[in-house]
Amino acid sequence: MSPRLEVEGLSADYGRGAVLNGVGLAVRPAQVSGIVGPNGNGKTTLLRAISGLMPRMAGKVKLDGERIDHLSAEQIARRGVVHVPQGDLIYKKMTVQDNLLVGGSMNRSRAATAERLEHVLSLFPRLGERMSQIASSLSGGERRMLGIGRGLMAQDMAILMLDEPSLGLAPLVIDQIYDAIAKLSAEGLSILIVEESLERISSAASHLSLLNHGEMVWSGVPSELLQSETLVSTYMGL
Repeated sequence: MSPRLEVEGLSADYGRGAVLNGVGLAVRPAQVSGIVGPNGNGKTTLLRAISGLMPRMAGKVKLDGERIDHLSAEQIARRGVVHVPQGDLIYKKMTVQDNLLVGGSMNRSRAATAERLEHVLSLFPRLGERMSQIASSLSGGERRMLGIGRGLMAQDMAILMLDEPSLGLAPLVIDQIYDAIAKLSAEGLSILIVEESLERISSAASHLSLLNHGEMVWSGVPSELLQSETLVSTYMGL
């Protein structure tokens, strides 16, 4: 099966030396793939480079076999690459409903937006109970659900990229978010997750990549990584 998303030889920097150096990965249709590694070693930068939010020095990014690395961030988003960044980047003075509707602003019709909204609320029923609430009044877990839900409002998604979806959240909320991830994968959506918790991502992903100092030092199935004391202790500090 051909990859939905394919990255080849990707390099990027912030003007102070390379942050990514020849990175490659592939995410197949309906696959949950995880990126793990020490903090500050390029995981967030990788997602930003894929989605066009920062310039790339070299390499290719392909979606369904077609190069997208020459496109702007907006054009990449319109192709169906949905990037939910780290933190709670929501419109805090707007209601939950308005935040979600902003996420569907590029959809082709109101009917499509209504369909996406229904789907998001089925994944995160708590948001449906708070549609008229101002986003700043939500709990941390609810804000994270809202951020992910806003990304899911996009029509014709090809791949969902999540940056640290469990960071700072209570275990029960993390369970709810990963339950939604499992449902999305079962529906056929490709998902790429940067995750701090090796235990959590290992239970959700079918493939992991280990990023260290901007280079992919290992990739394979989660069980292989968990069984390697050398890899875990050297790169994950566990």
